[in-house]
Amino acid sequence: MRTLTPFLSVPLLAAVTVSLAACAESGQPARFDDIGDASVGAALIEANGCGSCHIIPGIDGAEGLVGPPLNHMGHRIFIAGLLRNTPDNMVAWLRDPQEVVPGNAMPDMGLSESQAKNVTAYLYTLE
Repeated sequence: MRTLTPFLSVPLLAAVTVSLAACAESGQPARFDDIGDASVGAALIEANGCGSCHIIPGIDGAEGLVGPPLNHMGHRIFIAGLLRNTPDNMVAWLRDPQEVVPGNAMPDMGLSESQAKNVTAYLYTLE
């Protein structure tokens, strides 16, 4: 097995580091900043009692065991086991979960479009 010489590995390491830094500093805001106000979303989550059914990091008393834990929502692939995890799908799910999956346990919380976007923004901070 061959190893890289020290002279080759240093430039290679530098190139990889610069490439990764460019990805992280693309000038694009975080995914949730484009959607809504995460702090307002957190307040809505608390006010609507979402924690009575879900475990939700960062929300006091959110230790419910009825619905799934919402940790890592920012990295999950699916919502409700079948929708791709996109901002539009999350908003649709939050606004009318029975339309998406009839008969599921998630109640209609009566969220407006703006409120659902703010809740979505908060959920996307959960990485």
